[in-house]
Amino acid sequence: MAGSVERWLPVTSTSHLAHDVAGDGPALLLLHSTVCDRRMWDPQWRILVDAGFRVVRCDFRGHGDSPAADRPYRDAEDVRDLLDALGIAETAVVGACFGGGVALEVAARWPDRVGALVLLSAAPPLTERSAALAGFEARTAGLLDAGAVAEAVELNVATWLGPEADGNTRAMVRLMQRHTLDVRLAAEEFPRPAADHRLTGIKARALAVSGGHDLPDFRETAAELARLLPQARHEELDWAGHLPSLERPAVVARLLVSFLREADTG
Repeated sequence: MAGSVERWLPVTSTSHLAHDVAGDGPALLLLHSTVCDRRMWDPQWRILVDAGFRVVRCDFRGHGDSPAADRPYRDAEDVRDLLDALGIAETAVVGACFGGGVALEVAARWPDRVGALVLLSAAPPLTERSAALAGFEARTAGLLDAGAVAEAVELNVATWLGPEADGNTRAMVRLMQRHTLDVRLAAEEFPRPAADHRLTGIKARALAVSGGHDLPDFRETAAELARLLPQARHEELDWAGHLPSLERPAVVARLLVSFLREADTG
């Protein structure tokens, strides 16, 4: 049934990620920003299901309902395992920020499994930082070291949401980010092993989206991805901050559906 939702928890040996599945049709995987968890897709969920997709969203480890890691891991491999557990051989992938970086890794390492990519404010290379991003990270680390978790949450809300975000959206991000920080502070940290993958191996048609009010790192990354990927274009939303899908949900839902249908017929 197109409107049904199956709720899964990370209780199988093949998937460590809590996730939801709904709808019938081509698979569409939603990967969240680390500021949030899979609830960030609530505004688009029904629209994408009604548009005819089998929609999957998951929580990365230490986010939402997924437990923190108990060993070194890579998020892309967790995502691959989830697709295997659901019997999904190929999917379109929408990734926000860090989720966009994971989407790129999945598409590069297993190119036949990703038919289309939408990258919303995708994460920049870890070795490069603007002064603005480096300053944000230093301030966040200082607040967390001092035990000022609530202040760190407010810094994240102020940094990552643009002027279009209303009070309810800010409250939603505040809730998700506080949970993530609490889990992170209580858990043992495990380094993510380096992965050797090249973006030139990606076959999927891609749309790289940036926000006009976002930090320069993410705007530059979107423009660069449009040049690096074989079938990609860049679109900047002049009204958006870092999380456009939460700032103007209906506009972004229409953008997603339009691009994914175009990619499917192209």
